[in-house]
Amino acid sequence: QVQLVQSGGGLVQPGGSLRLSCAASGSIGIIYAMAWYRQAPGKERELVATISNSGLTNYPDSVKGRFTISRENANNTVHLQMNSLKPEDTAVYYCNLDLRRTTDWSRRHYWGQGTQVTVSS
Repeated sequence: QVQLVQSGGGLVQPGGSLRLSCAASGSIGIIYAMAWYRQAPGKERELVATISNSGLTNYPDSVKGRFTISRENANNTVHLQMNSLKPEDTAVYYCNLDLRRTTDWSRRHYWGQGTQVTVSS
């Protein structure tokens, strides 16, 4: 079993900052990438940041320059530092783990429970 436990989130004013964390535990296997997604009410889930096992990061234009994804390999934890937050960043944020299980060598994705980020004045 693989579990992703998220922490952080909350209410911040526009222009503020927030840091999200996600810790993976269990039979992790081989990690290909970790990522953050978000989903606003009435919207589809969208990718906001990803980091590969080599440390390569990727961001959509909507968050580029404001969000930073980082990884702690020792405890399989991924962080999302969010700066210069805007009201349109308001959403439920989910961490995602892309891995290959060593039990059957299947490629799997696992999701955190989600955490609310609200940007409002």
